[in-house]
Amino acid sequence: MMGVRPPQANDDEEPEIIAFGIAALDEYLEQGNVTFPATDEELRRALGDPDIPYDAKGHTISFGSALERAGRERFENRQQFMNALHPVFEAERERTNNSFVGRVRSLLPF
Repeated sequence: MMGVRPPQANDDEEPEIIAFGIAALDEYLEQGNVTFPATDEELRRALGDPDIPYDAKGHTISFGSALERAGRERFENRQQFMNALHPVFEAERERTNNSFVGRVRSLLPF
């Protein structure tokens, strides 16, 4: 999952969608006007080192850390880049959900 809608109030406003994981990363790529092929260094220059949310609860990982963990120095296209980063976000989600604090939070209503 890459984005969710927060609980809606009983009003007529459009709900805000919370992007995380690949969807959040895609937004940064759009803002950074990134073109492929690209090296990890070119991506760092274009995007900086923003914190990318990897779950709907707002937990983040720095772009630089995620890029390092992807273990690639060059990406031929956008899809290859997204495919390389996706497991990093999934691993972070798993790690957070399996932590003691993550399990306690999952039991609480907030």
